[in-house]
Amino acid sequence: MKSKTIITADDHPILLKGLNDFLLEKGYTIIESASNGKKAFELIEKHHPDIAILDIQMPGLSGLEIAKLCNNQKIKTKIIIITFHKEASLYFEAKELNIYGYLLKDFAIEEIENCISSVLENRPYFSKKIKDLLQLKSDSNQFLIDLTPSERKILKLIASDKTNKEIADLLFISPRTVEKHRSNIIQKLNLEPKTNALLIWAKENQEHIKL
Repeated sequence: MKSKTIITADDHPILLKGLNDFLLEKGYTIIESASNGKKAFELIEKHHPDIAILDIQMPGLSGLEIAKLCNNQKIKTKIIIITFHKEASLYFEAKELNIYGYLLKDFAIEEIENCISSVLENRPYFSKKIKDLLQLKSDSNQFLIDLTPSERKILKLIASDKTNKEIADLLFISPRTVEKHRSNIIQKLNLEPKTNALLIWAKENQEHIKL
């Protein structure tokens, strides 16, 4: 498992060295490192590593922007984001981009081995510590863990009594795409597929739906 290839990138030299030293000591193969986002993406394009461990905020390109480029170019490198930032918006953007790992730098060394092992088995690893910090474990906010930003936006509009066509027009997508999102939301919220079940749930939980 540890023979899999890794690229690391961080614009803080001491943090990058600390991460690399730890991973090398644990037997992982780091093929190259970068100190900015542009170089990091160039290395990903060049080597197509199994994993890229990226700082979320770097000169040139951010870790999230690199993830978008990888998605657009269908590069199969699995992205792990490490960050000092604790904003919920960044967490949910990472979810939307299908990023495989998301760690706080405060606990990165503590969690990175478990994260890499999970990612290499195609299981996303979003740190429980950041979920706790964002209060994503409470019953009223449980759905926030799984819903993407697009799904939360649609759920908010459903709670406002918008029809599929109205939602489609507002978001510049097709009614069929809205319906697909609705189906995904129902599944993630574990709702029974009854008429108006999603509308009733959305209205009852409207104050918890955050964009």
